[in-house]
Amino acid sequence: MRVPLIVGNWKMFMTSAQGVALVRGIALRVDNRPDVDVVVCPPFTALSRVHDEIRDSHIKLGAQNMFWEDSGAFTGQISPSMLLDLHVSYCIVGHSEARGRFGSPDADLTQYLAYFSESDHTVNKKIQSALFHSILPIICVGETATERAAGKTDEVVRTQVTNALGSVSEDEAYGVVFAYEPVWAIGTGDVCDEKEANRVCGTIRETLAECTNPEAADNVRILYGGSVKATSSGGLMREPEIDGLLVGGASLEADEFVQIVFSAQHE
Repeated sequence: MRVPLIVGNWKMFMTSAQGVALVRGIALRVDNRPDVDVVVCPPFTALSRVHDEIRDSHIKLGAQNMFWEDSGAFTGQISPSMLLDLHVSYCIVGHSEARGRFGSPDADLTQYLAYFSESDHTVNKKIQSALFHSILPIICVGETATERAAGKTDEVVRTQVTNALGSVSEDEAYGVVFAYEPVWAIGTGDVCDEKEANRVCGTIRETLAECTNPEAADNVRILYGGSVKATSSGGLMREPEIDGLLVGGASLEADEFVQIVFSAQHE
């Protein structure tokens, strides 16, 4: 039985003090759900203080990104060794925003595309590095609105999953987490239909079986992410292929996030 996993991605929100206050409001209550794994992913600047706050709780610490080298002349990057030094257990890899793929068609966002260079190749390198350092990668895959309208959802997702696992051994594949995040749902308020989200998560699992083996695919947890709220989380978690949720804006409100954790009853 796959243990449900709820991950809060704080994105570029929360100073250290704000993050400590937020996680303090979450920790005691989610400790009442030891049957659900809970991870928070603060900005790099808040990792240390948030860890100190949750060290005796059920919550694990995650990062929002990482570079694949341990050290070097890579200004502005964070290495896996640095994350381990901050007690990070999980790391989000390949989020659509890191790939320069935004859910909103707002022109003010499209101007930033040139500043993001994440690709399937760099995602794969980060996954291999994370696994080598015993950091669990949360690998994000998903299609844009244009790709969905063109009927390319399965093609895009299968390609991203296959490329993500390049050079990853079958044994290592047991240590990954995938998150289906349709780009058109991220930050837009449009949640993917439960049955469709379940179908795509099933496609991810089928692709995993082809890339690794059926046993590994059956063990890997697959999350849904994209405008998740407490009102939609229960229905999503009742779907058999959805093992958890990658939560964005709703993870910035303690009460909302706790409700989402308590809705995670995988049937």
